[in-house]
Amino acid sequence: MRPPPEPAVAGLPVRWRPRVLPLEPLAVAGVGPVALALGQRASRADDAVLASWSGVAGPDVLVLLGPSASLPWVDGAVYLGRDPLAPALLLPCALEPDVAPSLLERALLAGQGDAPLAVLPGSSVLVSVGAAKPVARASLTAWLPATSVGAAS
Repeated sequence: MRPPPEPAVAGLPVRWRPRVLPLEPLAVAGVGPVALALGQRASRADDAVLASWSGVAGPDVLVLLGPSASLPWVDGAVYLGRDPLAPALLLPCALEPDVAPSLLERALLAGQGDAPLAVLPGSSVLVSVGAAKPVARASLTAWLPATSVGAAS
């Protein structure tokens, strides 16, 4: 019996394997229910921690960037770091692609444009984080109900 195919990233069939040396986390991301849990967890952070983060959000996706020690922990979240061989990508800290990271970077940037890109292989999602803004409690709170409604439907 064959293992199920891994999801493609931006249409590219890439397999992922455990990294020998994990990357230092620079960001945390969630999609779907994990994004909602991440947003709820982040909303409980104190103002000083919120001020240390920047982020991007969309329907069913949240990416928070900040100091490693301050990033919230949520079950199922993907922690992202920067591989020196693909500096325009934020890749999973614990996984590496089976292709050269520089080739993956070139292919993804050719198809998607704005760097840096957060690569979320489990959900086949790419998120441009170049426009990340400082996290404001009011914006995070406003995003949460919109996401909760989307998650319920």
